[in-house]
Amino acid sequence: MRLFIAIQFNDQMLNALTKLQDDLRAMGVTGNYTKRENLHLTLAFIGEYGRPEDVLDAMEQADFRPLSVRLQGVGSFGDIFWAGIAENRDLELYARRLRRALAEQGIPFDRKKFSPHITLIRNARYKNGERIPVPALPECGMEETWASLMKSERGRNGMVYTEIRDFLPDTENTFNDKVKKN
Repeated sequence: MRLFIAIQFNDQMLNALTKLQDDLRAMGVTGNYTKRENLHLTLAFIGEYGRPEDVLDAMEQADFRPLSVRLQGVGSFGDIFWAGIAENRDLELYARRLRRALAEQGIPFDRKKFSPHITLIRNARYKNGERIPVPALPECGMEETWASLMKSERGRNGMVYTEIRDFLPDTENTFNDKVKKN
């Protein structure tokens, strides 16, 4: 089972991100655009791991607290085009606590430096290899966030991300009772 921990977005954030994607399409940028339902902020990529209950234990130990996020900046990592998240000490501290909890439980995860971003396009291309134009980034933020344990599977039309469980700030630091079954 391919797993990752992410912050999911509300409709307002998703609308702002899809507007940015629409603007890029209109400018002639091609590539594999991330589907609206797959837009997220990865906190920790775990990869193939068959014990999601261990990951949930680590998430609980990391003490998720409500935090806000705000879009800021766009950029690229090679041919991946992304929207950035404004500097956020609470987000950085939570990612650090989460990764420490994963490490203490011996759960493997990608240990690259945490660089908060939302992947908008993979294999992004623009005319004749020119630099991708940068449209105006919509002003948008989200006051109440939640962390989710997600699984990733390859579907007929690309990747399908499914929430296994979420950790909502309004549940007094307990996992939401609903479990998504697939």
